[in-house]
Amino acid sequence: MPSPTSTWRETFETNLFGAVRMCREVVPLMQKLRYGRIVNMSSVFGRTTAPLTGWYAGSKHALEALSDSLRMEVASAGVKVILVEPGGFRTGIWDEVSSQIDRRAGSAYLQSYRRSATGIRLTEPVMGDPGQVAKVVGRALSARFPQERYLVGLDAAALTVAQRLTPTALRDRVTRLGLGL
Repeated sequence: MPSPTSTWRETFETNLFGAVRMCREVVPLMQKLRYGRIVNMSSVFGRTTAPLTGWYAGSKHALEALSDSLRMEVASAGVKVILVEPGGFRTGIWDEVSSQIDRRAGSAYLQSYRRSATGIRLTEPVMGDPGQVAKVVGRALSARFPQERYLVGLDAAALTVAQRLTPTALRDRVTRLGLGL
């Protein structure tokens, strides 16, 4: 089993530093050409978070902050920086949830991980088709005036609205009750 530290580092390496390295490679040419589009794949967890997802959400929050900053830095060169923020879609990422629970034996949060996995299984039938996200990326790449952010999925929209309208203490309490925290 990988150490927690290596898992955290891998999460940031994949979700943040890989995107940063790619941007560093392409931005100079885009600035020279005075045109370009960068589409960074974030998540609704770049706007919000939930228990047991801190490292993932942290990496997506960081990607969003860097993308926002880069967007302003390169705008005068005609380069667009766009964030795509999907919610839950039927992909292989969910297959890992059950296998990771076995690795959490002895954790004080084992019951919460199990509840979370159950919630994911229950919502899988209403998760969107990943093709929806691909279409949004295509639209971001081809639109004459692309949006800065594209929120994708009903759950992402609902979470974003709930985040804005629900007091933090209430959101925290409901989430903690649901996960048994």
